[in-house]
Amino acid sequence: MLLAPHLHRLGNDIVASYLIETPEGITLVDAGLPGHWRDLQRTLAEIGRPLSDIRGVVLTHGDSDHIGFAERLRREVGVPVFIHAADAHRVRTGEKPKTPMGPARIGPMLGFLGYGLRKNAFRTHHVAEVREVGDGDVLDLPGSPVVIGMPGHSPGSIAVHVPLIEAVFVGDALTTRHVLTGKVGAQPAPFTDEPAEALASLDRLAGVSASWVLPGHGAPWRGSPADIAKAVRASA
Repeated sequence: MLLAPHLHRLGNDIVASYLIETPEGITLVDAGLPGHWRDLQRTLAEIGRPLSDIRGVVLTHGDSDHIGFAERLRREVGVPVFIHAADAHRVRTGEKPKTPMGPARIGPMLGFLGYGLRKNAFRTHHVAEVREVGDGDVLDLPGSPVVIGMPGHSPGSIAVHVPLIEAVFVGDALTTRHVLTGKVGAQPAPFTDEPAEALASLDRLAGVSASWVLPGHGAPWRGSPADIAKAVRASA
């Protein structure tokens, strides 16, 4: 789905990742589920770009529903995969603490599970080799993405700010559609390691200049990062 010039979404409101297209090449933010490989290929065909134009995948964190086709891209095409150092072990092994599931409704929960099954969620490959990044890094990738540390959902959760397209990608630092309840609107994401820390990290968004806030789950937010941070706090 084309959201704006240079900006495409792969997947949907259940699970999403993003493609940034520039003349110099393509940067991906997150890699969804393994079955989103076809979504990636379809989008590339629509814009007339080969897989070899992808210069890197930046992961907002190491959870399985964000790393789906990253290892395939790395292994088959040689695309480097970037992740915060604090989540490097998680993305290599899948090891993470157990968190309370929290509120859930049977319909949305089965919808999330069913979508995951259709997109091969249980065939996710962990990423064997990564390039570690840290807060404040400006990556040498198309769009010059800036890393913003957002610990809480996981120790190495980040937001990715791309000034070229006036967008900030937030992974699971927040959500606009709760995958377990179906509730829409800005709110904290489920399965968060440290909920209080995740809320505190929203302060990091307040000074970011962007007109798009793009979560890993839920509809894109057309508005300022400061406004959505305020809305998440109010929901919490």
